[in-house]
Amino acid sequence: MAKRLIPTLNRVLVEKIVPPSKTNAGILLPEKSSKLNSGKVIAVGPGARDKEGNTIPVAFKEGDTVLLPNYGGDHVKLGEKDYHLYRDEEILGTLHD
Repeated sequence: MAKRLIPTLNRVLVEKIVPPSKTNAGILLPEKSSKLNSGKVIAVGPGARDKEGNTIPVAFKEGDTVLLPNYGGDHVKLGEKDYHLYRDEEILGTLHD
């Protein structure tokens, strides 16, 4: 049975992107050459509430590629996959091609 986690408030569920360790031709890549701490947004909460009770929407949407901090976030394991749960304000930005 597949489980789906829907974050609460302004939390974002992210699956970290693991860079390839070698090229298609079989050349091993050094670890430092592709060390970009990024991830793909899997699920987004509805947003935090202000003092008046209005919802402040989350700045990210499902499918976004985001830049993550070196530390922080909560590790979550659903089935065989590992995810991380961050607050909206902890994510550093969105990556675009």
